[in-house]
Amino acid sequence: MYISLKNALPLSAWYMVASALGFALMVACVKIANTTYQIPVLEIVAARAIVSALISYADIRRKKISPWGNNKPLLIARGTVGALALIFVYYAVTTLPLAEATILQYLHPVFTALMALFFLKEVIQRSTLACIALSLMGLVIMIQPNFSPDSAISYSWVSIGAGLLGAFGSAVAYIIVKKLTQTEDSSVIVFYFPIIAIPISVALLGDDFVVPSLAATGVLVLVGIFTQVGQIGLTKALHSADANKATAYAYVQVLFSVFIGWVYFSEVPVFTTLVGGAFIMAGALINVLWKR
Repeated sequence: MYISLKNALPLSAWYMVASALGFALMVACVKIANTTYQIPVLEIVAARAIVSALISYADIRRKKISPWGNNKPLLIARGTVGALALIFVYYAVTTLPLAEATILQYLHPVFTALMALFFLKEVIQRSTLACIALSLMGLVIMIQPNFSPDSAISYSWVSIGAGLLGAFGSAVAYIIVKKLTQTEDSSVIVFYFPIIAIPISVALLGDDFVVPSLAATGVLVLVGIFTQVGQIGLTKALHSADANKATAYAYVQVLFSVFIGWVYFSEVPVFTTLVGGAFIMAGALINVLWKR
């Protein structure tokens, strides 16, 4: 049975599933570090950036290339946008249930499509219009409890706004990276994120630094490790010969996050989250699969 299941999916799909699991576990560790060990979000961002800086710099040294790249203003912009987006995403993760925070992050195709229209002059296809319509409908359904005075469930508008800003920042970073790939090595593009994120997060953290316990330090290290697992899986999936078949499998991260939230954090998704999330996932999958 295992062999038949393994052969049923291309290797790139398994890499993408591994990537989704890595990112889901990373998000869970972020929530644990903040809610269990009271590590501030900005400190978690700094810790992840330090791990990322060490790994990406080692990769640059292996390739024997300059770490500073050619288009420095755009590289700095990519690092700044990526750092701010990560701060918003982590804040949403620590203040919302894992399912809701993860689903909000998957609104980034909407922002990417709109910015690609204005900045890259790309034509919006009918599949993308369907994605935008379904995603916005899903968002309205998901936050519906906030509009009902009798609802026992209510989400912080600040947290929802942070989740949306995180998705928007991810889309901006994607557009910038797409431009940078024309002139820069991928390792250099990745390296600029941590070297910008570290000073930004440390400056904003100020006097709120918390000396982590041994257990908290272990969780912070796991944030970096699971991030690396997610990135390696994603890279291998996208470099496979059948990469176009694997893209849709990235969305199983939502299922992993729902399961982890239910088992570890006792977070049971409400009906509006399930319906709204289904709309958002359907829109994203239509946008991915339509081109085939």
